[in-house]
Amino acid sequence: MCAVRERFGTTTVASVRKPYLEEHRLYADDCIIYRKIANKKDIGNLQKDLNTLGEWAVENWMKINPGKSKAIRFTRARVKNPLGYSVGDHKILEASSCTYLGIIFRSDLNWVYQVNYTVHKAWKALHFVMRFVKKGNKYTKSLAYTSLVRPVLEYGAACWDPCIEGQINALD
Repeated sequence: MCAVRERFGTTTVASVRKPYLEEHRLYADDCIIYRKIANKKDIGNLQKDLNTLGEWAVENWMKINPGKSKAIRFTRARVKNPLGYSVGDHKILEASSCTYLGIIFRSDLNWVYQVNYTVHKAWKALHFVMRFVKKGNKYTKSLAYTSLVRPVLEYGAACWDPCIEGQINALD
């Protein structure tokens, strides 16, 4: 599966029609186009979707920033063929990881970056709670932990829940 991620400018117009794309997700100023690639025809179809997106952007006076666009291939296979996708005249660079809605996806489907990021962010939240609730009672400390630290640990856990013992220990 390949995914192409693009962040649009912050300009929004209520009357802008959405482009017709086969597989895509739109969130505010973020768009992701994805497709399972099984053969050369699928590669062509994904490029066709990217061309449609480029035409849509031109029609609606929007610019796509190629520096914020990424192409990523999700596979455990040792595929070395470079991805050659483009939007308009701009080639989309291939990346080994990308962040989408706060979750870090790696091309090899390993969650080590996400686990390390989550552990770091949870420690920062925990130290913030410990600094400001030093003299609080047990209920206040528990409430602060469940409100500020636990959501950091639980966000997106359904998709990246670790199964490797070292990652589980880091989160505990």
